[in-house]
Amino acid sequence: MAEAPQRITISNRKARHDYFILEALETGIVLTGTEVKSLRKGNANLQDSYADLKNGEVWLEGMHISPYEHGSISNHEPTRRRKLLLQKKQIRKLIGSLKEKGLTLVPLSVYFKGPYAKVELALVRGKKSYDKREAIAKRDAERDMARLKRSRV
Repeated sequence: MAEAPQRITISNRKARHDYFILEALETGIVLTGTEVKSLRKGNANLQDSYADLKNGEVWLEGMHISPYEHGSISNHEPTRRRKLLLQKKQIRKLIGSLKEKGLTLVPLSVYFKGPYAKVELALVRGKKSYDKREAIAKRDAERDMARLKRSRV
């Protein structure tokens, strides 16, 4: 019996803390061979990355994919711009959404779906510091409630 393919995920945990996620969508990404091999090993970082619209195309900026250790002289540049694959209808919708002040596109995660690399891209609005404190307090309260519930059982 064949095993399910391993789903390697690189996530941007800080994005969920720093932004309100308004809408998320799955996109493809254009990669070179050594980038795919390095990504399959989990050698990537989405920390300061964002997506940008240029000439009717969506580009991922600032994503760091470490050079493949067994690559030759033709290894990739770690922080190059990478094209995201979306339908024209989706791009037009994003263009309309991004005209609103304070909204931006941020990658939440990169993963493999079958042989294809996918990026979970989100339309986000930045949180203020009091919003972040409120989210931390809410999470702590939920954790305490779950702990009390477990101890009573």
